[in-house]
Amino acid sequence: MFEETRKYVQKLGLPPGDLFDMPTSKLRFPDGAAYRIECPTVNSADAVAALLDTATKLGITINRVTETYGMFRHTRQEIKEFCRLCNQYGAELVMSVGPRAPYDTGATVLSPQGVRISYRLRGMEQLLRGIEDIKRGYDLGVRGFLVYDEGMLWVANEMRKDGALPKDIHFKASAHMGHCNPASFKVLESLGADTINPVRDLQIPMIAALRAAVKVPIDVHTDNPPGSGGFIRVYEAPEIVRVGAPLHCKTGNSVIGGHGEMTSANDGKRMAEQAAIVVEMVSTYYPEAKQSGKRAPDMCIPAA
Repeated sequence: MFEETRKYVQKLGLPPGDLFDMPTSKLRFPDGAAYRIECPTVNSADAVAALLDTATKLGITINRVTETYGMFRHTRQEIKEFCRLCNQYGAELVMSVGPRAPYDTGATVLSPQGVRISYRLRGMEQLLRGIEDIKRGYDLGVRGFLVYDEGMLWVANEMRKDGALPKDIHFKASAHMGHCNPASFKVLESLGADTINPVRDLQIPMIAALRAAVKVPIDVHTDNPPGSGGFIRVYEAPEIVRVGAPLHCKTGNSVIGGHGEMTSANDGKRMAEQAAIVVEMVSTYYPEAKQSGKRAPDMCIPAA
């Protein structure tokens, strides 16, 4: 079916369909690793400290810590503490750019139709404020930024290319953009995304098709809070890594209620324990897959 269209999309660099043969990805991170562990929604310095301390005690490595509460909602001292902890441990830190639609004055985002707006930026002033958020974070030591809006990603990447923003910053495209097919991923890659998070419920052949379309790392949730569906995919993690490498296994959020909420030291501890289960599964069922260690060479380590 659809053979004419399948042949055409291949000319665009897209796979002819979802890859149900689930081929093994040969791509790797620069250090040769197939996967890294990312813990998102680590939204307080206390949670970061507990996460990294517990990971050390469990003998696992957390490669990336992602904050989702909103960078502009943290004090300068809190952001510096995020940076200090991640730098000391050797983890990449990504902080979320705001203000975003749920924090703005518009009520549309709260309506049934408005959910499609997601966390995007409303109006030019909010876009400018988002860029200022990046500048503020960079001055405080942050090098990785979680972006929720395609237009802002394009502007920020143009500024990075032109030197109006520093060259050593990285942009992560959020799952809240709602992208879930290879064509959308090619667009995000062309806009400057250094790493891309698809929606959370893609099947493994769909993830394989994403990998066939782009070279940048893909960030895939292996477990989720009830607010995002609540599913736990730890037994699928080895196959997700195999077809999607280089890939961040996003884990730990199944221990909390939802994305963007404030998290505690106890939450951080439980996130590390959930991450240990994912590492165990990948190590057991795909033992040839290498995980990056701390301070991988291409990671944007925050300043001390």
